[in-house]
Amino acid sequence: MRNRSQLALGIVLILLGGHFIAQLQFPQWRELTSLYMVYPLNIVAIGALIFLVGLVVGATSMSIPAAIVAGIGGILYYQKMSGDYSSWMFLWTLIPGFAGIGEMLSGLLSRNSFKLRAGANSLLASGILFLIFASIFGRMTILGPYGLPAILIVIGVWIVVRGLWKRK
Repeated sequence: MRNRSQLALGIVLILLGGHFIAQLQFPQWRELTSLYMVYPLNIVAIGALIFLVGLVVGATSMSIPAAIVAGIGGILYYQKMSGDYSSWMFLWTLIPGFAGIGEMLSGLLSRNSFKLRAGANSLLASGILFLIFASIFGRMTILGPYGLPAILIVIGVWIVVRGLWKRK
């Protein structure tokens, strides 16, 4: 499995290097790709490339870094379009969720239920952290002034019920 991941990473690096050389040597290539390779969409495209190469070489675990890279590209795209660069103070909490999405994809592709569960847990934890940090920094106003306390109570009840459920 490790050899396939290394193979996939090597192919991605070779393709990126070839792309940069082609941009330097062929102005037509630069013009064509400049439409699609604009920051930060190029980061999302690199995540997609990592995912596709992982699929081609059979390294399903490459979906985890692919999801992280594409997710960070999505965050940067949101920040560039909205000008809301201070949102990083709570958007960073989505990164474990991106890893969880990648792990769930890997679990689906490899038919591994453990990876599916682990990815879902990461996604849930990331969502909880996002809600808490967005509420603390005043960005989560959908629940009004009682948003953060309500979220904390719901999370606490869920943790208690889950702990009691597992004991039986």
